[in-house]
Amino acid sequence: MKNKQNWLLYALITTVFWGVWGAFSEIPKNEGFPGTLIYVVWSVTMIVPAIFALANIKWKLETDKKSIFYGSLIGFLGAGGQLALFIGAIENGPAYLIFPIISLSPVVTIILSYLFLKERTSRRGWIGVIIAVIAIPLLSYQDPSSPVTSLLWLPFALMVLFAWGLQAYYMKHANEFMKAESIFFYMALTGLILAPIALLMTDFSQPINWGFEGPYLSFGIQILNSIGALTLVFAFRYGKAIIVSPMVNAVAPVVTVIISLLIYMVVPHPVIISGMVLAIIAIFLLSFEEA
Repeated sequence: MKNKQNWLLYALITTVFWGVWGAFSEIPKNEGFPGTLIYVVWSVTMIVPAIFALANIKWKLETDKKSIFYGSLIGFLGAGGQLALFIGAIENGPAYLIFPIISLSPVVTIILSYLFLKERTSRRGWIGVIIAVIAIPLLSYQDPSSPVTSLLWLPFALMVLFAWGLQAYYMKHANEFMKAESIFFYMALTGLILAPIALLMTDFSQPINWGFEGPYLSFGIQILNSIGALTLVFAFRYGKAIIVSPMVNAVAPVVTVIISLLIYMVVPHPVIISGMVLAIIAIFLLSFEEA
């Protein structure tokens, strides 16, 4: 299989898994399972694809200082962003402002990859990238439900924006000198390392749903996120960060919106429909780009 086909296949797998995950991710929280514990469950689900990844390289994990540093850096940026999102941003601010901001993380990845990795693409590719970047915040649009009384959420949202943008950049950079499987192992490990912080920040005095709709359903939903993260690492192995990052971030919400429409019969806002149209145009343009 050619590299071009490799990156596109893995990127599409990620978009599908993340799209399905997005459609169901709020169910456990709505059923009384707090976001901090959802993070803990997510970190545990990372173990499953990590085992698969290690088995794929016959358990020959790269343990040199450079691999450990970059693998851990990528992991802490991703998991730290998750914590900042759950604990800092969402707890203090409105989702309709937070998600359009953090959805622009591919802009950070594109700028860094252009400057330091010297990645380039065709004119058609750049048009696709720009359209995807425009589509992402439109797909993250949510109707304002309450007035904004504090800006405490803004620093956390910006932290997530830069953390995830940097993570994608370093993920591509690290793929140049270490195995994708090793990168993912360190991502899983750092996610678990931060889990105690989420546990300490959980208010166990409040009612928590320990039934099927809580940790068990959360595990089934979050493992979609984890598998998508693994295939994303492989997408970065074969594809350009300036193509993979905006494409995945633009198309996954389209899958989420379509599933929500089919299951919950929720008609998307015209702004979101506009984003969907742009995202479809972007994926058409980007899918023809070489790795």
